[in-house]
Amino acid sequence: MNNNSEEILVSIITPVYNSEKYIGDTIKSVLSQTHKNWEMIIADDCSTDETALVIQSFNDDRIKYLRMTENGGAAVARNKALEKAEGDFIAFLDADDMWKPEKLEKQLRFMKEKNIGFSFTSYEILKEMNNKIIDVPKKLNYSQFMKNTIIGTLTVMINKNIVGDVRLVNVKKDHDSMTWAKILREGNNAYGLNESLAYYRKVESSISNNKFNAAKTHWNNCREIEKLSLIKCSYYFFFYSFNALKKHFF
Repeated sequence: MNNNSEEILVSIITPVYNSEKYIGDTIKSVLSQTHKNWEMIIADDCSTDETALVIQSFNDDRIKYLRMTENGGAAVARNKALEKAEGDFIAFLDADDMWKPEKLEKQLRFMKEKNIGFSFTSYEILKEMNNKIIDVPKKLNYSQFMKNTIIGTLTVMINKNIVGDVRLVNVKKDHDSMTWAKILREGNNAYGLNESLAYYRKVESSISNNKFNAAKTHWNNCREIEKLSLIKCSYYFFFYSFNALKKHFF
């Protein structure tokens, strides 16, 4: 790995599907980064709107557009982008979210100084009335994460030299949480930078906004993918539900 933070290449992974309304703002937030050495790999999961035209309107060689041959979901799109990633560091940014200008610079410095393989940061939820900042703990192990899935995907950065190659768990829903669980279960820890460096856009039509279905999916994934016993899953799920309510409603 290059020891000079300014020269570290960060591969930004962005899946898109019918995202013409927001993807322009997302790309602009990447273009505004104070850390300039990045590539943004945008995997289009067969959009039927003007998403491709919006992306192609940005004249920057660091933005790389991939068109999927069939609609396979966000996990498949992310994994296709990860196959093309050339950076030692991987960051994730969804098509309706945004970063603050110093996000990459500050997070790289944080990881480099502490020799961290997996980090995440605080972020701000954009709401119609009042925005809400989600604070994060300094450190999470597997058990702590399963009780509080507080890691925002839009804030995750991974050093492949420490964690290894990353692929998203291939399920339709909750694949990001299951991926972070897998990484932590394999013996890694996740380290939080408690500074808000990203904006999460709360889109009312998104899957994640149906809280009951999201909770049901998470339960099923914990049982089927993580292979947790009924007792263990119930234990984690109690804390997961409490912390989810606190994050979104208090």
